[in-house]
Amino acid sequence: MKKATLFGAIAGAMFVGTALAADITIYYSPSCPHCHHAREFISQTLVYEYPNLSVTTVDVTDVANRDEFLATLKKCEYESGGVPVMVVGEHCFQGYSSSLDDSIRTAIEVDMDDAAKAIAAENRKAMESDADAFRSANANRSSAIVERVTENSEGVNSKKKVTKADANWFYYGLFVVLIVSLALVLRRKKK
Repeated sequence: MKKATLFGAIAGAMFVGTALAADITIYYSPSCPHCHHAREFISQTLVYEYPNLSVTTVDVTDVANRDEFLATLKKCEYESGGVPVMVVGEHCFQGYSSSLDDSIRTAIEVDMDDAAKAIAAENRKAMESDADAFRSANANRSSAIVERVTENSEGVNSKKKVTKADANWFYYGLFVVLIVSLALVLRRKKK
């Protein structure tokens, strides 16, 4: 009897992966609006629908993440470096619009068994009826998202939080460059 129980435990451990959702890695830029929408869909919807889902976010503006991002682009056979890029199991998605939601769900469910898919469908219905209440009851799911943080040679995190003020300075600088360029072009035309 003990041998059968041990064998059952080992067999169960081997096949537990079929019940799990495919993990997501999302490569994003803090200034990208499509990235913001994709991350919001993942953090406000998918992590609650799929209780076993793990999400890793990777900021491509961090130089330490550049090689990984380029390798992902190559693996996914994307020629442009546009973001977001989401890797869901073995499936890749570049860009984001709500029209991709069902395709992303399908990629998550590829290796899930019927029971896990049924749980996800029940969670989806609960989210549709009262999303705020469902999120409150399952607040622990927000920890399913992990930001990839790299360390530099001194062992210090190289992740720099980009603030709204940083982004504003970038746009102001860009605006000044455009105005100066326009002035130079207009001045040249007068001569």
